[in-house]
Amino acid sequence: MSGWYYADRNREQHGPVTADELGTHYRYGRITLDSLVWREGLPQWLPLGDFADELGLHPAVDETTAPLPPPVPPAVTPPRPAAPRPSPAPPPKQGMSGGKIALIVAAVMVVPCIGIAGILAAIALPAYQDYTLRAKVVQAVSESQALKAEVQEFHISQGRCPSNGEGTFGTPESYAGTYVTRATIGEFDDGTCGFELEFGNIGNTGIDGRKLWWDLGSDHTEWHCSSDVDDKWLPLECRG
Repeated sequence: MSGWYYADRNREQHGPVTADELGTHYRYGRITLDSLVWREGLPQWLPLGDFADELGLHPAVDETTAPLPPPVPPAVTPPRPAAPRPSPAPPPKQGMSGGKIALIVAAVMVVPCIGIAGILAAIALPAYQDYTLRAKVVQAVSESQALKAEVQEFHISQGRCPSNGEGTFGTPESYAGTYVTRATIGEFDDGTCGFELEFGNIGNTGIDGRKLWWDLGSDHTEWHCSSDVDDKWLPLECRG
């Protein structure tokens, strides 16, 4: 079975890992049942909880805290003789009410929190945006797996590389998907056989219009992936 990819608590993608390694990450709290995972054959990233039964994941049971001992009874103090009644005290000076004090304390506590929240948002937002873009690219690449099988099968049976419009292969635009605008099939300049994907509708100028290439290599037996998209948005197998 193909390896698993997962997004950790910082929404950074990792993988591929085995099912056992994925279970270990879950048991050590590095990922939760809400964490997104993907493997070859899945249409998109899904929560880890959707595969809990398949992977044998079970929520950890919290240890029972030991009951606290009963409180020690207070010491009995013998009654004291009544003190002489004091003379009436002067009226207290007018000070701040409890409500005003509470407002001041709340303001002192809230102002630093607002600053911290702003810093956290400034860090988390770009990371989430990169995670979202990476998920779209991974989806586009995963949807090309069927075309890889068709191209390799044709090359094995015919002894040459196919091209668009030949046999059961459609036009480049017929392979357009959610985040792919076209797929051009044929032989590359270096003599290898494969196809070129063009990204689109992702919503980022660093990805839309860029290309990703799958080729069978010089021995025509193993697929290789390359792209002109920044590595941080690519699957691990297409980086470098």
